[in-house]
Amino acid sequence: MKYGMNLLLWSGEVTDSLFPVIEQLRKIGYDGVELPIFNLDLDYAAIGKRLDDLGLARTGVTIRGEDDNPISPDAAVRQRGIDNNKRTLDVCAAAGIETLVGPYHSALGVFSGAGRTDDEWKWGIDSMRATAEHAGQVGVKLAVEWLNRFECYFLNCGADTAEFVRAVDHPACGMMYDTFHANIEEKCVRGSLAAGGDKLFHIHISENDRSTPGQGGVNWEKNFAAIKEIGYDGWLVVEAFGLALPEIAAATKIWRRMYKDELTLATDALEFMKKNT
Repeated sequence: MKYGMNLLLWSGEVTDSLFPVIEQLRKIGYDGVELPIFNLDLDYAAIGKRLDDLGLARTGVTIRGEDDNPISPDAAVRQRGIDNNKRTLDVCAAAGIETLVGPYHSALGVFSGAGRTDDEWKWGIDSMRATAEHAGQVGVKLAVEWLNRFECYFLNCGADTAEFVRAVDHPACGMMYDTFHANIEEKCVRGSLAAGGDKLFHIHISENDRSTPGQGGVNWEKNFAAIKEIGYDGWLVVEAFGLALPEIAAATKIWRRMYKDELTLATDALEFMKKNT
């Protein structure tokens, strides 16, 4: 098992000012960090070199929006989504990122007022297949993330996401599981995790209130038992959110502080994961 920390708790991009935090995460005992990949104009090769020097592996996270929605009825918008996914994969390769996670299958927070259509399903598969072909070329894996119904309508559970990535049918394309979203949407944690099978590439450890894992309402006993039962031994990455950046707080609907400080959260989360795996 490898243990990581998502840097979105501190910032929406990796700058020099974030490296003291990253160094602390290494001292705490993390194996890697999850980089926000929103600003594609940073020097990701240099970022990767600095992380190599610290002995930290990395994964990355990104999203798509209304203007580059891969399931848009507008073919030009869908193509923009594919192109931006490919550009993101290029910077992932430059930074030495092994897996790109997130809901880049559709526009985050954009709703049609109904469930997904057959056309959207087809457009999504076609868009993700084009993305996966590029991922294979640059040596980065995809871990497609499903979200709860309040953030997305395209993929809302493990079973549907497993069906989606198998329809994409590319070795670079897999899926991920997030305990926060599962706590809202899934009736059976074990079934949701098992649905991924050999396509389960990544897991987010996230509490029901997005703060310190193990100090909220998620059924951790069931989650960790299921993780062990299916034999998963890849990345467990803590995803927590706070008030450090207003735009992230607004996107994640975080309106109040629910932990002492960020490094205490990271320390407690790592201890909690190691105790239960």
